[in-house]
Amino acid sequence: MRAIWKGAVAFGLVNVPVKLYAATGEHEVPLHQVHRTDGGRIRYRKTCSVCGESVEMADIAKGYETADGELVILTDEDMAQLPLATEREIEVVEFVPQDQVDPILLAKTYYLEPERTAVKPYALLREALATSERMAVVKVALRQRESMAVLRVRDDVICLQTLLWPDEVRAADFPILDTEVQVRPQELAMASSLVESLAADFDPSGFEDSYQGALESLIEAKVAAGSTQGIAERLEGAGGRESEGAEVVDLLAALQRSVEKARGQQAAGAPKQGGRTKRPSKASSAPPKADAEAGQRTGTDDAAPAPSARGRKASTQAKSQAKSQAKAQHEDEESSASGTTRRPRRRAS
Repeated sequence: MRAIWKGAVAFGLVNVPVKLYAATGEHEVPLHQVHRTDGGRIRYRKTCSVCGESVEMADIAKGYETADGELVILTDEDMAQLPLATEREIEVVEFVPQDQVDPILLAKTYYLEPERTAVKPYALLREALATSERMAVVKVALRQRESMAVLRVRDDVICLQTLLWPDEVRAADFPILDTEVQVRPQELAMASSLVESLAADFDPSGFEDSYQGALESLIEAKVAAGSTQGIAERLEGAGGRESEGAEVVDLLAALQRSVEKARGQQAAGAPKQGGRTKRPSKASSAPPKADAEAGQRTGTDDAAPAPSARGRKASTQAKSQAKSQAKAQHEDEESSASGTTRRPRRRAS
């Protein structure tokens, strides 16, 4: 697996540097939209609905239409000014009982892997979550969007599972459910008997995607029969680099100060700010947040030296590679309507 994000779990006054990995991935057979007669890939161009001209990616901005029909255009500079305080930090807000987190709120799941210097505090947080039977409610910024999430333990790994915001869950408004229904005791007993006859321990490995299996067999049969033709072109994606993590502070001392601060705020009845308790200021043994963020961007806690000739050459090559990747991304976006067939979702274990 490849890490898609690097940062640190802010656990009181302790920072636990971690890497984030996608814990799930849907299996699918990639299908493209092609011209039936010659097999050519179908391309789509971005055009302006006003002037009808083709628009390049550099000329595309985000827009919001108001209720009065007015358009608010948001540039890249506008978006860059928006605050993302948790951009490289998974901030623990509170610890809640596991049964208080409604499963309907659960979204994408990720694995957290500790850096080599953070194995002990990682294990400490994992055991604290397991023994207390609680989840850590956190805030984190992923892909330029702030999310609410929980940390929970699965086997020996801490999982980060993003949550939907409360206003993203739709209300189940079905008036027909208000109809009074009489269920006879005999019917309930028979239904309960059926449930017991089908009772089992859930094992997801006993289920399979029959549709995908049939689709793969169909494709293999066509390949074996020679019903293929040459591919005109192939597009390749490009990856990116992530920044470095933070440094772990003295574990025992930081935990002691965290407990004292939390008890002091609890005794004083400190109010929550923005729906969460404000974290105490970090003591001198913990690196300041600005310094930690700078260290994450540069991969070191010290100021970086002036680049050498070799470094300038590497920087030039990196810029050239970035331009090539941007061009490839532009071409990918022009062909984004690819008609991919998705497999049916499995029930989560």
